[in-house]
Amino acid sequence: MATKASRSSARLMISPAVILLLGWMLVPLCMTVYFSFLYYNLLQPGTTSFAGWDNYYWFITDPSFTDAIKNTLFLVGGVLLITTIGGLGAALLLDKPMFGQGLIRIMVIAPFFVMPTVSALVWKNMFMNPVNGIFGQIVTGFGFPPIDFFGQYPLASITFIVSWMWLPFATLILLTALQSLDQDQLEAAEMDGASWLNRFWYIMLPHLARAITVVILIQTIFLLSVFAEILVTTNGGPGTATTNLTYLIYVSSLLQFDVGMGSAGGVIAIILANIVAIFLMRMIGKNLDA
Repeated sequence: MATKASRSSARLMISPAVILLLGWMLVPLCMTVYFSFLYYNLLQPGTTSFAGWDNYYWFITDPSFTDAIKNTLFLVGGVLLITTIGGLGAALLLDKPMFGQGLIRIMVIAPFFVMPTVSALVWKNMFMNPVNGIFGQIVTGFGFPPIDFFGQYPLASITFIVSWMWLPFATLILLTALQSLDQDQLEAAEMDGASWLNRFWYIMLPHLARAITVVILIQTIFLLSVFAEILVTTNGGPGTATTNLTYLIYVSSLLQFDVGMGSAGGVIAIILANIVAIFLMRMIGKNLDA
């Protein structure tokens, strides 16, 4: 009886937080679904009518929709590839004893705490500007023409910026997992004549599988909604070269003032995000149960 009473008390105590969390999630979701079935333009807020599935049809048949999906997949895949491999390499390096190890770790992790807008503007104006940027000065110093990164390689440039921002996160997670590895296993393998590559492949990498899974899952959730970096660097251009799904929803809702179509895009984005999450959980989520 005491156990049942304590469980009931625990449920009663956490119920306000659960109700608040559900309201926090469900109210915006329900409002988005509601507006997606309406003709609702911000220029004529007083005139609304039922639209049926028209908003969804217009959003999917928009010429920019296919490019937005491709750009979103490229951005997410590119950042995951760079941060996972780069984070693994950085974690292996930072795990070795070196002079000023603590300071170096802080400097490596620091970019993760910089706001996305600030990071994008720093890279755009200080590094990638073809005239005054550091990269432009280096290239022209060797006698080559400067590179207009956001004009010639816009999506790759944004992918690089976002990767730079998320690399510390992957490094921190993988470094923490690497430090929990039993060093006796590595020493025993080394005494048995195993090379560093064999120790990495058969001991370190299996140990880091769960950490890599966590990095991929968490980053994917946030990378599907990358927006600030695109807004302050390319505004989705040139053309639709850097327009992802999130930016396309912004264009529909706030630049074209079509809240109905923007809401339909939001619902589609939610559905696609859940499909991606389910796919990832089926592919790599089994490592979390190991």
